Amino acid sequence: MADTVTSRVVIVGGGIAALYAALSLAPRPVLVITPEPLGQGASSAWAQGGIAAAVGRGDSPDLHLHDTIQAGAGLVDPAVARIVTEEAAGHVMALASLGAPFDRDLHGQFVLSREAAHGQARVVRVQGDRAGAAIMQVLIRAVAQAAHVQLASGLSATGLVTGPGGVCGVRVEGDGGEATIRCPAVILAGGGAAGLYAVTTNPHRIRGQMLGMAARAGATIRDAEFVQFHPSAIDCGEDPAPLATEALRGEGATLVNSLGHRFMTAVSPLAELAPRDIVARAVYLESRAGRRPMLDTRLALGPALAEQFPTVFAACQRGGIDPLREAIPVTAAAHYHMGGIAVDAMGRASLPGLWACGEAACTGLHGANRLASNGLLEALVFGRRVALDVAQRLADSPGDAAPVALRLDGAARRPDPQAIATLRALMTAEVGVVRDEAGLVRALIGLRALDGPDQPPALRNMVVAATMIAVAALSRRESRGAQCRTDFPDTRADLQKPTLMTLTEALRLRDQALKALT
Repeated sequence: MADTVTSRVVIVGGGIAALYAALSLAPRPVLVITPEPLGQGASSAWAQGGIAAAVGRGDSPDLHLHDTIQAGAGLVDPAVARIVTEEAAGHVMALASLGAPFDRDLHGQFVLSREAAHGQARVVRVQGDRAGAAIMQVLIRAVAQAAHVQLASGLSATGLVTGPGGVCGVRVEGDGGEATIRCPAVILAGGGAAGLYAVTTNPHRIRGQMLGMAARAGATIRDAEFVQFHPSAIDCGEDPAPLATEALRGEGATLVNSLGHRFMTAVSPLAELAPRDIVARAVYLESRAGRRPMLDTRLALGPALAEQFPTVFAACQRGGIDPLREAIPVTAAAHYHMGGIAVDAMGRASLPGLWACGEAACTGLHGANRLASNGLLEALVFGRRVALDVAQRLADSPGDAAPVALRLDGAARRPDPQAIATLRALMTAEVGVVRDEAGLVRALIGLRALDGPDQPPALRNMVVAATMIAVAALSRRESRGAQCRTDFPDTRADLQKPTLMTLTEALRLRDQALKALT
C-alpha cells in the first residue's frame, strides 16, 4: 500500500461539519477526503428543517437549553448543551454573512419554524425545507475559494493508522487502489450510522464507517444504542426514503391512520409535536397494527405546500402521491445517530491525534433523543471548536504544506452488495424502533456471521458499527428516549448515565450473550 506523508490536517467527510472545520482551520493547510464531489452523498445536504437557534423575539439560549435537556431523556450533558445553545445565534449570523439565504420576512427578520419538542418557533430555515442544501452550497463556494484547503474526492477512508502517540494517519481507497496518508491530526466528520438500516433517510454512503474505523482503532464509543427514527419519512418505496420535514407538523399538519383517525392526540398532550421518539413509536405501532399512518397537510397548508415545502412536494410527485388531494403515507425511518465516537467539549476522541465532529461524534448534546434541528447546529459549533483545538495543538508544528500527491496502488476491495443488504435488513428487523433481547441476540448472531478479518475493510467498519449499536442496546436494560425495550419498558434512575464502550468490551459482551444460548 502506497504511503504518503503530509503536514496537512486530514478531514474525512464532505458535509457541513467537515467543511466548516476546514474553513475554520485557516490558514493551516487541510486535506479534505470525500468519496463523492462536494454536495453529493452528504447527510447535511439532505437536511430539510434548518438550524435551531434563539434568534426570535422572546426566545433565549436558556429556553433552547431547557428544551434540549427535556428532549434528551436524562442523558444530555448540560455543560455541552449550554455551549451549543449559547453559540447558536453567532453561527447563524456567520452563515448569513457568507451568503446563506435564510428565509426572512418583509422587515428582514428570520422566518422561524416550530418543530417537535421546541417550546416555540426557533428553527431558521431556507425555502421552507432546503436549509441543508443551501448551507452546503455556501460552504462549498467558500471552500473552493480557500487557498489552504485541498480537496481529494473519489476516496473513501477505510481505517485509522495508529502508533505509540495515538492516531497518526488514515487509510483510503479509490478506483485506483489503496493508500496510507500519515498526518499530524485526523478529524472524522463523515456522518453517522443510520444508513445501516434498510429503511433510512440517509444517503447510501452514510453507514457507520466513521464509528467503525474509530472503534477498530480502539476509540471509546458513546451511547451507540440511541438511533433516532424520523416519524415521517415518505412511504413510497424509495431507498433512501425521502423525508417529510417535521416543520410540516409545526405548520399544523396532522398524523392520521387509514381509518382517518388522528392517533397522536391519544398518545401525548403535545400530539404531533411530541418528541421524535414518541411520535416515531406511534407511527411504527400504527403500521404494525395494519392501520397505515399518513401525514395530512391539506387543511394546514393546502396548495401552499408546493411553494413553502418544494422538496417534500417533489418527493410526493416522484412517488405518485398528490398531497393536495390525499394524505401522504409515512413510515418511521432510521434518521440520525445520537451515539458515536465519544468526544470531549473540544471534540477530542479518546485516542490522541483523533478528533470527531458532526454526526460521527457523540458530544453529549443529544442525550437519548435529539431535539429537532439541533443536528446542523452541533455540526457548526463543533466543527469550529474542533478546528480551533487542532490549530492550538499544532501551533508549534509546520503549517506550510505542499499539496498532497496521492498515489494509489493495489486493488480496492469492495464489499459484497448482498452482505450489505443482509446487514441492513437485520438491523431494521431486530435493532429498530422497538427492541427486545431475543431480537438483539438474533442481530448479533447475524452480524458475527458477516464479520471476519478477510472481509473488505469497508464492510468490517459497517459490521463493527452495527455490532456496537446492538450490544449497547442489549446492555441497556431499560427504555429511554430512542431506546425502546419491550422486555424492559420502564426508565430506571440508576441507568441515567451514558454508555461508554470500546470494541474489545463490546465483543466480550457479544460473545457472553451468545454463549448463554448454548
